Amino acid sequence: MHVKVRVKTEAKREEIVLKSKNSLVISLKEKPERNAANKKLVAVIGRHFSVPVSRVKIITGHKKPTKIVLIDEQWRARPIC
Repeated sequence: MHVKVRVKTEAKREEIVLKSKNSLVISLKEKPERNAANKKLVAVIGRHFSVPVSRVKIITGHKKPTKIVLIDEQWRARPIC
């Protein structure tokens, strides 16, 4: 699933606002330095959608506040042998 994300860094508190089905606005406490905000963004999205961090990837917008994030939800459908 692709999700469009608008990131606000250096916020007083972290919060997620759902704008539409595939659009979020996420406020983070981290500064946009040394990839800290992107790492926190991936962790927050993973926690929000209940998927592992390894299944969340930033596709576009690594250095911009507007990003497209890919969330791989297919890992749940794999059979356990």
